[in-house]
Amino acid sequence: MNWDTIEGNWKQWKGRFKQAWAKLSDDELDEIEGKKDRLLGKLQERYGLAKEDAHRGLDEFLKKLES
Repeated sequence: MNWDTIEGNWKQWKGRFKQAWAKLSDDELDEIEGKKDRLLGKLQERYGLAKEDAHRGLDEFLKKLES
């Protein structure tokens, strides 16, 4: 999945990210504004993930979306 597509349509994608990572608040999702680095940072912060684990989790989520 091309991240530019997600960033460009962030309002439509927010719900899917909220379902996958329920600890992220609506305000945090608004702050992320589709920026991948911001999302990864929030995942690390909220879920106590290492950087690599946040990347891996996001990659797995995006692969599920493609299938």
